[in-house]
Amino acid sequence: MIPMRPYLVRALYDWIVDNGLTPYLLANAEHEQIEVPRQYVENGKIILNISPQAVQGLTLDDDWVSFSTRFSGRAFSVFVPTSAVLAIYARENGKGMFFQEEPEDGSEPELSPPPQKPPRRGKPTLKLVK
Repeated sequence: MIPMRPYLVRALYDWIVDNGLTPYLLANAEHEQIEVPRQYVENGKIILNISPQAVQGLTLDDDWVSFSTRFSGRAFSVFVPTSAVLAIYARENGKGMFFQEEPEDGSEPELSPPPQKPPRRGKPTLKLVK
């Protein structure tokens, strides 16, 4: 199936901006294809302000989030594979969505099996209480 993440990122971006809030993108900065300024990476992750006022040429594609922006007054082109996007949320209230990290080989993460129902103990009975 086509991954859901790019669709959710676009929808949440629109929702956050339509509500007059600031969309932030949390990305895995250790992803092999990501291009971000390394001096802003903390604990292998980077938080990017992707509001219309902060970026130019924002593209929320099926495979990439890309834009141009300034870091400490210096122009920089940012490229984030959608598989490296860990969250998109509003700065002001934290509302948004966090995603599970995807394996580097592109396979789907394994889901744990659903919990088993306890075995039935027999036929239920009703008791009259006065």
